Amino acid sequence: MASSQFSTKERILGAAEELFADQGFSATSLRQVTGRADVNIAAVNYHFGSKENLVNEVFRRRMDDMSAQRLLMLNAARMERPGALEAVLAAFVEPALALAGDRDGGAAFIRIIARAYAEQNDRLRGFLSERYGHVQREFARAIADCVPGLSKEALYWRLDFLGGALTYAMADFGLIRRPPGVDEAEHRRRAAQELIRFAAAGIRCQ
Repeated sequence: MASSQFSTKERILGAAEELFADQGFSATSLRQVTGRADVNIAAVNYHFGSKENLVNEVFRRRMDDMSAQRLLMLNAARMERPGALEAVLAAFVEPALALAGDRDGGAAFIRIIARAYAEQNDRLRGFLSERYGHVQREFARAIADCVPGLSKEALYWRLDFLGGALTYAMADFGLIRRPPGVDEAEHRRRAAQELIRFAAAGIRCQ
C-alpha cells in the first residue's frame, strides 16, 4: 500500500512540475494536474491538501537535497580550505548544476525556478525564504570570511547577481552550447569552472 501511495504522489508531483514549467503556477489548475497524472482530485487533496502545498512540495522535492549537498560541501570547504573563496563558490554552484543535469525532470525544474523569479507569488517567495534562507545566509557568512573588506550591502548585491548568473547557466540557453563530442557532465564541469572564476573576480572587486 505504501508503495502505491508513493507512486501516486510522485506521479502528481511529476505532472505538476511539467505543467508549472510550461504554463506557470497561476495558469495551471489542479484539474490539469490530475488529468496529466491520471488521478482524481481526492488524491491531490489527500497528499497535499491544497495547490499552494503542491507548489511548495514540487520545490522541496528537489531543493531539499540540493541544499543539503551545498551545506555539506560548504562545511568541507571551510574545514579543508579556510578562506578559499573559490571552494565556497564551488559548494554553491556545483550542486545546482548537477540538479540541472538530472535527466529525470531537471530541465523542467529549472524552468520552474525561472517562473518563481518572474511571477509575483509572495506566498511562494515567503516559503522559499523561510525554508532555504538559512542556506543563503551560511554562504553569505562564508564569503564574507573570505573577503573581509567587502561591505554587507555589496556582498548581498553580488550574491544576488551570482544567483541570477547561476540560474542562467542552469537553463543552458546562453551563447555557449555543448560542443559535439563533449558529454553533458564535462560541459557542466566547464560551466561550473567558468562561473566560479567569474564570480570570484566579481566578488573580490573593490
